Amino acid sequence: MNEKKQRVLRPRRSFIFSPGLNPGMFPKALSSGADIVCVELEDGIAPKDKEAARRNTMGLFAEPQADDGVERIVRINCLREAFGLADVQAVLSTDTPPPAIMLPKVKSPDEIVWLDNLLSERGHETRLHVIIETNAALEAVHDIARASPRIDALFFGGVDMAAELRCKNAWEPLLYARSRVAHAAASEGLDAIDVPYLDLEDSDGMRREAELVRDLGFSGKGSIHPKQIAILNDVFTPDAATIAYAQRILRAFEEADTGLVVVDGKLIEKPVLREMRRILSIAGRINQI
Repeated sequence: MNEKKQRVLRPRRSFIFSPGLNPGMFPKALSSGADIVCVELEDGIAPKDKEAARRNTMGLFAEPQADDGVERIVRINCLREAFGLADVQAVLSTDTPPPAIMLPKVKSPDEIVWLDNLLSERGHETRLHVIIETNAALEAVHDIARASPRIDALFFGGVDMAAELRCKNAWEPLLYARSRVAHAAASEGLDAIDVPYLDLEDSDGMRREAELVRDLGFSGKGSIHPKQIAILNDVFTPDAATIAYAQRILRAFEEADTGLVVVDGKLIEKPVLREMRRILSIAGRINQI
């Protein structure tokens, strides 16, 4: 793969699912304000409907996609199951694959390497997003994060993770797991995206949890309904002062052409540049620069 096409920084503040079985809902999801729209082939589709959902989804991407700033992903089924293998075969069989694939229930980096090899052999540039929601994945999360240059983000699957860990699906019991995901993502320059907040009527609770994961190092959080998206985008959007500061940092490095600079009396080193560029990518999405 062309190194210049690796890990393009873009806003990933919010995402929403759109059912593969009902392609008519895809345009509505794209206009919801979410940074990511994920077409669902996995848990949200009954086994009897998997084939139809897969066919409909591949049909969506047979059409040219608008350059509207919304990232399009397809969540396929687990690669260790027949439905997942059929999904992969459908992607490999088409000349118009989805731009990115979300991989659920991953347990090993070998799964990522296997799929990367198949996509490369086919000549597809499809990106990968990996859900960390099993004990095995949590243990191997650093190896998973570096398994392929196609990976753009790690998603934290809190519901399944809580079941695997035999703990309550709440902030404190899952803090360790979230922290490992954030650590692995940051180590490889990936985005970390949090699980949707499931109580649709508790917008204050969702905001609090979004702020907590933001401060932990996450780039965004999922939604289960369009009415949650505005709050998530607000939480994960930097304010004007943060945007201005990121511009100053980048400008200082460009002018200095060194590995470190001093801004406002503080020593700044090059590893911060990715975060500064991510901030500006969000600002560009909301037309603040």
